[in-house]
Amino acid sequence: MDERLLARARELLNRHVPADNLKKHCLATEAIMRALAPRFDADPDLWGAAGLLHDLDYNETKDDMARHGDVTAGILREEGYPEEMIEAIRSHNADNLGIERTAPFGVALAAAESATGLIAAMALILPSKKLADVKTKSVVKRMKETSFARNVDREDIRRAEQIGLGVRDFLDIGVKAMQGTAGELGL
Repeated sequence: MDERLLARARELLNRHVPADNLKKHCLATEAIMRALAPRFDADPDLWGAAGLLHDLDYNETKDDMARHGDVTAGILREEGYPEEMIEAIRSHNADNLGIERTAPFGVALAAAESATGLIAAMALILPSKKLADVKTKSVVKRMKETSFARNVDREDIRRAEQIGLGVRDFLDIGVKAMQGTAGELGL
């Protein structure tokens, strides 16, 4: 991916996503997607940009989830981003858009963006409130507790199995990726 496009991705995020907590979610998703890309012989910049921009239209579409992802797709097409990335972003909201999520890129994005909530919630219940202290086995255990981080779509995380990653392996990648960007995430 062109370095200029990646720099523009951060600019787009700052322009369209004013809420700090949503920006952090996007940054965490970027980190996980970058870590996943090599497993699929994919471009980490492309996958990272998808993670960064997947919720670009959230403020505009939060009350109309049937448009979430499609508005972002329009913005990204105008900006010249690759169609492969745009379709992955659309498919992270596949159920609401009435499309199928089959390509590894889209499946990984849906799983990654869901995992960020589970991993961050795990950090926040620790005495240190630090990602550095999060253990994958604890996240796996908490995933089974539906009352913990109840808004996290666990089915999206389980879909990592469709692309050849066990849930534990997937969450381990996610935990390590988020730990690597803990400073930016404030955890």
